[in-house]
Amino acid sequence: MLDGGINVLNLLRIGADIALVWYVLYKLIMLIKGTKAIQLLKGIVVVLVVWVLSSVLELQTIQYFTNLAIRWGFLVIVILFQPELRRALEQLGRGNIFARGTKSEEEILETMIKSIVESCDYMAKRRIGALITIERDTGIGEYAETGIAINGKLSHQLLTNIFTPNTPLHDGAVIIKGEEIEAAACYLPLSESPFISKELGTRHRAAMGISEVTDAITIVVSEETGNISFTNNGELRRSIELEVLGKYLKQHLSQSMRMPEAKPRKRGGKRNG
Repeated sequence: MLDGGINVLNLLRIGADIALVWYVLYKLIMLIKGTKAIQLLKGIVVVLVVWVLSSVLELQTIQYFTNLAIRWGFLVIVILFQPELRRALEQLGRGNIFARGTKSEEEILETMIKSIVESCDYMAKRRIGALITIERDTGIGEYAETGIAINGKLSHQLLTNIFTPNTPLHDGAVIIKGEEIEAAACYLPLSESPFISKELGTRHRAAMGISEVTDAITIVVSEETGNISFTNNGELRRSIELEVLGKYLKQHLSQSMRMPEAKPRKRGGKRNG
């Protein structure tokens, strides 16, 4: 019994050791992700693969050079990547080296909503027409393909600039996916509902159309009145305040984040344009 208990403890210790090593490696990769250090990591992997192959195949010349690369590699890394190493040590000293890249969904959502609301506020005051569609569970890639790819990080400056009159991308819809503006100048399906007010224009009909065939959220800023409208699941809310818009976005987008496996709605409809 005692031996069995010791073996279990050893297995748990080994498992915890392996899990901790993998966790540290994962966090280090997240730390250098997006920097030039990630290219260095790829180079190191290539050198190690070549070294192993040269050893197995007994390629002595290649093995000699790879041995030199490995022997002097650490010194080269320290010299070339001194700024990155210094920054990593500073983060370690502040105790947040493992906090990088762990941005919560709530923080991401708050940043998204703030950017959209600020942009709508700016455009509404200046009566700049806008059509903004936010993808949720149902993919709307087919509509994004009708426009111009942006694939840029969402910010109120970029979003506002796209809809500035007399610019190449101002006409059409912007499609937002996660933290990115996926595409601009996109065509959306127009609603054919007879219950839509005759005074509403193409933007509102397009907003209703996309909400009838997908679960996307669409915001409309009227060019004539500066009023802000909101569509979701085939319903239109007109002339809403910015505070209400923020609450709506938080409610519906947070629901989408909590329910990633939501059943897609049936598609259909007719494209505008």
